[in-house]
Amino acid sequence: MNAITMVIGSICILMIAYRLYGTFMAAKVLKLDDSKQTPAHALEDGKDYVPTNRWVTFGHHFAAIAAAGPLVGPILAAQFGYLPGLLWLLIGAVIGGAVHDAVVLFASMRQNGQSLAEVAKKELGPVAGFCTGLAMLFIITITMAGLSMVVLHALENNPWGTFSVGITIPIAMGVGIYHKKTGNLKGASIVGFVLILAAVFSGPYIQHSALGDFLTLDITSLSIILPIYAFFAAALPVWLLLAPRDYLSSFMKIGVFIALIAGVFIVNPSLHMPAFTEFIKGGGPVMNGPVWPFISITIACGAISGFHAFVGSGTTPKMLDRWSDIKPIGFGAMLVECLVGIMALVAATALHPGDYFAINSAPEVFKTLGMNTVRLGTLSKEIGLNLEGRTGGAVTLAVGMTYIFTDIPWFSKLASFFFQFVIMFEALFILTAIDSGTRVARYIIQDFAGAFYKPMKNTDWLPGNIFASALACLLWGYLLFSGDIGSVWALFGVSNQLMASIGLIIGATVILKVADKRRYMLTCLIPLAYLYITVNYAGYWMVKNVYLNTEAAGYSVLNAVLSIIMLVLGVVIMIAAVKNWLQSWNGQNRLAEDPPPQYSKASS
Repeated sequence: MNAITMVIGSICILMIAYRLYGTFMAAKVLKLDDSKQTPAHALEDGKDYVPTNRWVTFGHHFAAIAAAGPLVGPILAAQFGYLPGLLWLLIGAVIGGAVHDAVVLFASMRQNGQSLAEVAKKELGPVAGFCTGLAMLFIITITMAGLSMVVLHALENNPWGTFSVGITIPIAMGVGIYHKKTGNLKGASIVGFVLILAAVFSGPYIQHSALGDFLTLDITSLSIILPIYAFFAAALPVWLLLAPRDYLSSFMKIGVFIALIAGVFIVNPSLHMPAFTEFIKGGGPVMNGPVWPFISITIACGAISGFHAFVGSGTTPKMLDRWSDIKPIGFGAMLVECLVGIMALVAATALHPGDYFAINSAPEVFKTLGMNTVRLGTLSKEIGLNLEGRTGGAVTLAVGMTYIFTDIPWFSKLASFFFQFVIMFEALFILTAIDSGTRVARYIIQDFAGAFYKPMKNTDWLPGNIFASALACLLWGYLLFSGDIGSVWALFGVSNQLMASIGLIIGATVILKVADKRRYMLTCLIPLAYLYITVNYAGYWMVKNVYLNTEAAGYSVLNAVLSIIMLVLGVVIMIAAVKNWLQSWNGQNRLAEDPPPQYSKASS
């Protein structure tokens, strides 16, 4: 297969899914009604609850959900060949991810834009709510620290990237203030976009200046700076920093992948990786597990991801101007992210297998594969960096995109520029998820603390905001600074998809109560059945074959205990849900129609 066939076919499938299935979900299943007030209007406070233009909200939401997952996951999964990843991305996104994101956003908005833990408490009871909150806090802490580590390695001793990423903060604040004062989104967008482009292209000049020396930061310094930035992003009013920065970042994210799509159409690279490799049964050098269940664990964002539930029940439901905006922002943004994942898969599988495995394997492991590199040595010389053994996916994406761009005659001598640009782009891509995720962690902490001290639940109470934001940054900042996250990072894949299962459980619960027809529950139950079985089997496989296997490289009793705790939390929530479903099915707590939510600031 060539890349153009994959890209065109995928775009057609996603567009048809949005037009048909997205409309069905909005009109028939969720019955979105713009005559009702959204939480952003009913609880408007100028800080968290702010009615926001649909496209600004789309930019924020897309920037927040599309972090490392759609970039790194498909690249690692390319170990199995291009077909398993492609099928899971398309099927998972249409049947699972888009539905998950839309129903979680809807369920949160019905409860004043509260977190998924609070929604679970109201829909499933206090036990399920507590378990959901505990799982969310655990997962968001790991996620923020893990994503931050990717940013650290991208910006370490990289003044070009540090300047280009850092300058987006004052630019975003200027755009936010200008838009707030004038309401002129078009003017703010143009000025902000031009300034960001100027920042990006001035990076190479900054790198060789005195300012470049000042911005050459080591990991220790960056480990302190990132949580400090995240604190302000979480505590400041959403319109001042977080929303405009994510909105402007979305231009770069979407723009880079439009450029990649254009590059694919110009170059039309062949997919050198076969449809299936010998590693589908397990034992691969990138990851040891078999294609199932690990294709659905490795590729989360881009197909279906529990991290999206944090954003869909955190910042976004407090910003939507109209209920109908759920379709483009909840359902649509997920499909765009799927396309991002597919383009990352193209970049990885367009590499020759020898080049791909040389980057993603330890040198001693690569020697045992009997493969030879093709273009990697030449590119390493052009970039001035040894690319072998740089595992994790980020470098693979940069190399794959550089391969494609430099095959265009005008750009053939710009390998170093493109490589550094993509590395910087990845850091910017991920950083937008860190600031939104930290703000969501703040909401979760406020929900938990509010059970002991009621004012903490008030999102417009400044001391509570500052305390919760600082605690959230302290939790993941400690893991980032100490490096302890490395011992539990392997848990993220399983726990993230367990979070997606919880989101689908709550979505099914709400649909059963509000939909005209009970069978509409199947929109959530079908992906839930697959994902729940997959997650539990993957967790069992990891505990048995890795965490409690004294001969495995990842042997860790702690990881085994944490995995079991997470899976038990999922079982408790599922039992509570099934009990609730049976009651609703028998008419004990079924609603004839979705009632207008009863808003009050005290309950927010």
